[in-house]
Amino acid sequence: RPYKRAVWIDCGIHAREWIGPAFCQWFVKEALQTYQSDPAMRRMLNQLYFYIMPVFNVDGYHFSWTNDRFWRKTRSKNSQFRCHGVDANRNWKVKWCDEGASFHPCDDTYCGPFPESEPEVKAVAHFLRKRRKQIKAYLSFHAYAQMLLYPYSYKYATIPNFSCVESAAYNAVNALQSAYGIRYRYGPASSTLYVSSGSSMDWAYKSGIPYAFAFELRDTGHFGFLLPETLIKPTCTETMLAVKNITMHLLKKCH
Repeated sequence: RPYKRAVWIDCGIHAREWIGPAFCQWFVKEALQTYQSDPAMRRMLNQLYFYIMPVFNVDGYHFSWTNDRFWRKTRSKNSQFRCHGVDANRNWKVKWCDEGASFHPCDDTYCGPFPESEPEVKAVAHFLRKRRKQIKAYLSFHAYAQMLLYPYSYKYATIPNFSCVESAAYNAVNALQSAYGIRYRYGPASSTLYVSSGSSMDWAYKSGIPYAFAFELRDTGHFGFLLPETLIKPTCTETMLAVKNITMHLLKKCH
């Protein structure tokens, strides 16, 4: 079809959360390998486009492998401070640098000198803005808290399409639990996790993407240390069930 709805998936906006990029890679592998054998996968891929960014914060991710395992931010330079980087999940133009973000360049939650100051954020925001009528779901993968979060992050308030999003989250969490019995909490990010401003999820929702979710994947060792295949597999397997569930929800009439 000339116009298909789309799903955006990104992983690794925070450098040290290695299980995120591992999941993005897993998703692509599963999509390719099970397209023929899995009717649900075939229906998803036939009826929707998927845009997948396996590593959002490439420089930070590389730095977490080579220099500092617990690095979180980007690696941009600051002219006045020796500290590097910006929290790429506080750099979006939605209540930028309000509660839950810091103006200090050395802090882990530094919001940056201005919204979309980071080339990574600017590029993704530009891509999503151009396609916001087409993209119906925004899924961002983090670690580690066993949660499925939806807007708002920056305030305690109920989103207009709450019932649709809430039912999608509820069903996704149940699908995830069916694999290994792991129970995820779900709900608005502000009350379920904490208040934070300038997040990609809130920005995506405010830009008109009706389903915006942030997964906090269960960890497989502290921040996914080294991620041996035996530990990656359970997390990715159960998360895949949740993502497929949300995707199938999109094909129904609840927006």
